[in-house]
Parts: sequence; C-alpha cells; structure tokens
Amino acid sequence: MIAHRKDDHVRFAAEQQRHLGGHHQFDDVSFVHHALAGIDRPDVSLATRFGGIEWKVPLYINAMTGGSEMTGAINRDLAIAARETGVPIATGSMSAYFADASVAETFSVMRLENPAGFIMANVNANASVENARRAVDLLQADALQIHLNSLQETVMAEGDRSFSAWGPQIEKIVAGVDVPVIVKEVGFGLSRETVLMLRDMGVRVADVAGRGGTDFARIENDRRDRADYSYLNGSGQSTPACLLDAQDAGIPVLASGGVRNPLDVARGLALGASAAGASGPFLKTVLDDGVPALISRISEWLDQLEALMTVLGARTPADLTRCDVLVRGDLREFCADRGIETRRLATRSRSHGTTHTTIGNFR
Repeated sequence: MIAHRKDDHVRFAAEQQRHLGGHHQFDDVSFVHHALAGIDRPDVSLATRFGGIEWKVPLYINAMTGGSEMTGAINRDLAIAARETGVPIATGSMSAYFADASVAETFSVMRLENPAGFIMANVNANASVENARRAVDLLQADALQIHLNSLQETVMAEGDRSFSAWGPQIEKIVAGVDVPVIVKEVGFGLSRETVLMLRDMGVRVADVAGRGGTDFARIENDRRDRADYSYLNGSGQSTPACLLDAQDAGIPVLASGGVRNPLDVARGLALGASAAGASGPFLKTVLDDGVPALISRISEWLDQLEALMTVLGARTPADLTRCDVLVRGDLREFCADRGIETRRLATRSRSHGTTHTTIGNFR
C-alpha cells in the first residue's frame, strides 16, 4: 500500500511539473539595478553557513521519495547527481522503512552512491524518537528533516487525522537525536507564528517550503476516486511570502517550494534564506532525460547563480540580503495584510554603504 502510494506521488508530481506555468510570487520580487555594483567573479564564494551547518553551495536537492523499487532507483540517480555536483540532498519520507524494513535499500542507496555527501534523513512529526534515530543511522545522515503536512494528510484518504501531538513530539526528537533538526513544510508554507514555535522547540533550521511547486493537496485529490477536496488545491503561502513573514524570527530559514531557476535561488537568498532547495524541476529532469542531464542542469544552476552574485556585488550568499529588492503585486498585498514593511528592502544597500545591482528586467 505504501509503496503504491509512493509511486503515485512521483507520477503525479512529475505530471504537475510538465504543466506548471503562469505567475508565481517569486516574480513579484525584483532586484534594483545598480550598474556599477559588480565585482570580480573569483571573489565570489557560494559557501553558506547556518544553524551549525556548513555547505559548499546554497542549493540542495530537497526531499522527494523512497519506499518502492521505482523510487529507490530515483533516489540512486539523485544521489549520483548530488555526488557529482556537491549539492546536499534529502531523502523522502522514511515512513515506508518504519513499516517494512525490507525497503531500507531504497533509502540507504543514497549513502551508498554518495558516501561523502551531506545527506538529510526525513521523517514525519509522528515519528518516535527511536525511529528518528533509525532513520539517521540507516543513512549515516548529517541532519534530520521533520516534515509537516497536515493539509496533505487531510486530503489523503488514508492520512492522519490527529495533529495535536506534533509539537511535543518534535521537541522530543530534537532532544533525542545527535544531528541538527530541520523542520519543513511540504508545499503549503510556514507562517511566522509557526517558525517562532519551532525556534522555541529547539529546532535548528526551518525550511519554509511554500506554495508554488509540487501541490500535495492536488496530488492526494488525484489519488482519490472523487476529487472531494479540490477546493484546497493551491492552498498555503508562497515561499517568498513565508521568507518575508519570517524575517528576524531568530532561526535560520531555507527556501524551497516553487524554486524554478537560479534567479529564484538568488531571490530566496536575498529575502533571507541561507540556502534554496528544489525537488520538482530536478525530478522531471532525471525522469525525462537521465542522470547526466540532471548533473548538467545542477551545474548550470550553480554557475549561473555565481554569475548573478558577481553582477549583484554579493561575495557570499549572505551578502544578497544587502541587495536592494522591490516587492510588488500580490506579494506586496500579503505583506501589507501581515504588517510587513517592504519599502526598506528597496534601499537597504544604503545602510551598508554599498550599491548592489541586478539583471535589469529579469523579473
């Protein structure tokens, strides 16, 4: 049953990627163009540090899958691409492994193929401390993701219906494992209030994982005999909205959910993320064109991100938070309703005594 569900998730997620389009709130974020802000490319470093974690690049392959023969093969391919490009990677939810230990290799293949890489195990908020440790041990994981997916569970015919224990259980897991804990949504976004709660629970990092990429409400509707919950398709907050909402929350945040290209990565970093993750675009690439194509795509993203940072005058990913950005459209309306001041973002380089740039009309 679980293996069949995992295969369904991959199939429907890939289908969504083939039909994504239209406006995204990342498009409501643009950099102010300062024509003399560029620096020398050899002076740019992609290394990022946050929550006691150090990565060579601010890009990661986010949680996707595992638990069946097909998804194990996908995890192998993703791990090879991560190894060849040096990007961190997360496995999908390991609930299938807790239910049936015979599928362990569909997850552990990531470590087998990427022995020196930064790998994140992934569990749900109902996982016991013992299972969280099992997940970390199986992958020799460098960090543990805990995913929050109450909307997905609600639409899922066989999903959970009780969520009140999630917070206390997260605290137990944080205290019971020896690796950093990253709590993430699955595509509906983390509000400021949620990020503050996670901070107070001792969570090391929050991955906002907002609306705009894979829609798990829609996936679970597609799996039902009737799309009873189709009105929940597109629910939640976008990744840029979540990043702006979480400013100064006292905990590092990551940007995933709807990241489509290197410019979206730069936008996410400029809005305060320490790194940006993608799942759907990389899944589509590896399924359609294979591992070499995925390696090439990730390499291109990193190369182009470094080029953008050079023009923007950002020596490090953190320096992008000093670049002037404009917030417009629906995203600006969200900020107004939530009491988030955006005008200061358009002139913040002045307070640092520097002038930064963008790619003119790339919006």
